[in-house]
Amino acid sequence: MVLILSILIALLIGFIFFQYKEKRNLTSNIAYAHQKLQMIVQENTIEKVLAHTEHQELMQLLNMINELLVEKQKVLVTHTRLEESMRKMLSNVSHDLKTPLTVILGYIEMLEIDHSLNEEERRQLLFKLHTKTNEVLKIIHTFFDLAKIEAGDQHYPLSKVNINEICRKNILTFYDMVTAMNMDIKIDIPEAPLYAFGNEEAIDRALNNLLSNALTYGAEGKIIGLALRNDEAYIYIDIWDKGKGIDEYHVDRVFERTYTMEDSRNKSFQGSGLGLTITKRLLEIMGGSIQLSSIPYEKTVFTATLKRITY
Repeated sequence: MVLILSILIALLIGFIFFQYKEKRNLTSNIAYAHQKLQMIVQENTIEKVLAHTEHQELMQLLNMINELLVEKQKVLVTHTRLEESMRKMLSNVSHDLKTPLTVILGYIEMLEIDHSLNEEERRQLLFKLHTKTNEVLKIIHTFFDLAKIEAGDQHYPLSKVNINEICRKNILTFYDMVTAMNMDIKIDIPEAPLYAFGNEEAIDRALNNLLSNALTYGAEGKIIGLALRNDEAYIYIDIWDKGKGIDEYHVDRVFERTYTMEDSRNKSFQGSGLGLTITKRLLEIMGGSIQLSSIPYEKTVFTATLKRITY
């Protein structure tokens, strides 16, 4: 009996000691986790909270904390990139506004100071002033358009749209300009109607941007084209030219916001490095995408992709 009682007392003492040790380890791990987490937050490091413990609930808590830390780092990286992109965009827009505004001020000073100007000369200066002012407004509108699109403030309700008709309408808009530039135009639009899930206003703007781009930078090739094709799931609109094209190094980056390069399509396109980015965003809003392939002086193709509707 005494032996049994001694064993029970020993087991009880062992259990109490074990519980005390577990509680002490748990308290120590919690204190460590708190200090480590506080340091990570204050110093904004990419470390994780690690603790050697067999306590399941504590392990689950630490795993969740580490997942939150990973998400926090992703958000910080995205925020940093966005800030850098915005700074660069503001710098580009400021630079692009500076030149036409300087010219505008010069025209105004000439009109105010030079009293020897005759009526025709004044009329020409006023015309140039009007043109440059519109250029400034276009840059500003483009900047705010992208800001509204990316903020989700620009709404484009989606519905079933006839892509054949939209393509015909847009290519006809540029037909006189193409012929005036002594360029050929090749149109490949099937007779059978193709319907996509999209917004006519957004598609119009995307195609207008791409056709303007092809005319501006494909003029040396003396031809531009529009081809409409499809498969079971998607509709593809190819806008192509045979001009100077885009080097392979830049192909994957021309759609980045404010990405610029020497003699860049994206930089000159609509004046502020935003045109191709806006086109990409508009297509993405409709569940579509845009791709680019380019062999300089052979063929440069921008392909807009939209979801097809077959009913």
